[in-house]
Amino acid sequence: MIPDPSPEDIALRDAVRRFAQAELAPKAAAFDEEGSFVGENLPSLAALGIMGLNLPEAWGGVSASAFGVVGVVEEIAGACAATASSLTAHFLASDAILLAGDAAQKERYLRRAAEGSWLGAFALTEPDAGSSPADMTTLASPSGDGIHLRGTKHFITNAGHADFIIVFARSGGEARKPAIDAYIVDKGTSGLTFGRPEPTMGIRGSHVFEIGLDCHLPASQRLGAAGSGFRTAMHVLDRGRIEVAAIALGIAEAAMAAAMNWIKERRIDGQALAERQGVQWMIADMAVEIEAARLLTYRAAALRQAEQPFTRAAAMAKLAASEMAGRTVDRALQLHGGYGYSRRLPLERLARDARILRIYEGASEIQRNIIARSLLREGQ
Repeated sequence: MIPDPSPEDIALRDAVRRFAQAELAPKAAAFDEEGSFVGENLPSLAALGIMGLNLPEAWGGVSASAFGVVGVVEEIAGACAATASSLTAHFLASDAILLAGDAAQKERYLRRAAEGSWLGAFALTEPDAGSSPADMTTLASPSGDGIHLRGTKHFITNAGHADFIIVFARSGGEARKPAIDAYIVDKGTSGLTFGRPEPTMGIRGSHVFEIGLDCHLPASQRLGAAGSGFRTAMHVLDRGRIEVAAIALGIAEAAMAAAMNWIKERRIDGQALAERQGVQWMIADMAVEIEAARLLTYRAAALRQAEQPFTRAAAMAKLAASEMAGRTVDRALQLHGGYGYSRRLPLERLARDARILRIYEGASEIQRNIIARSLLREGQ
């Protein structure tokens, strides 16, 4: 069963919808066109408490429910997917500290993350190690009274703009069974370098970077117990996959709204497109797929809220919603005909924005692996 959102969840979502449509949507095309960072949107989100949406009040957050988080991300993504991507990358970083940090780390980082004065990034992916931690080459070696990080991370959202980065590194173990640790690396750390923002296809206002690491860190910057980094990463990604599903819903809903407005207004041979049976079938299919993905996403959020296992549910939600978003935007673009292909309308931007959702935070193929393995374990 999926419980109804609380009055607080509904009020929060309504407030964010009004803000997003008034403040974020009008600037989304310019961020995309210029490729400039959406950072100027983040202080306004912080003023609404959104930068700490995922954090408890004890650490400066707003203690939003899992439904509250999903609803807010959905509304922001419908207005500006790049802003939603940067925000949820920030959540990955603060979630890691929330789940694995000690009291001193939480006090130092989470309050600043919640108030929006510090932006976070989450650095797991490497040039030759996307979905397989066994292929990770970034190494954490003992050095004096601390550790030395050496390696490269790639496609890391927010990294060059971030005040702190959660970095995952090998710390020993067999070649195919490495021990993984997580470390908090502060902005300005000696030996921390960044490439230029990657020239991405979509979500161009949410910058991703390559990170170079040749850094000495005090031992106090390790996050969690020795060897616990892989577990931390997986727990964080379970949460993040629900948020990616919410981004997909927001993009799909924006495309659906554009399509509905278009088919009501566009007339061919004196007849509105909306009166044609073939068009009606297309929008019916779009609506069904959106609603199915929404139910999977909200079910995963419900399990998270109830503190029940939600790894498989999150993978299902992410897989279904990200694949659905691509199909929905493509259909909406098709309904617009040649106008949909023009950059004067938002459909081509939505199509480019939606494409990454099937890749980051675990590609669709990885989600299928997670789901299948979970089902097979149950059958043992």
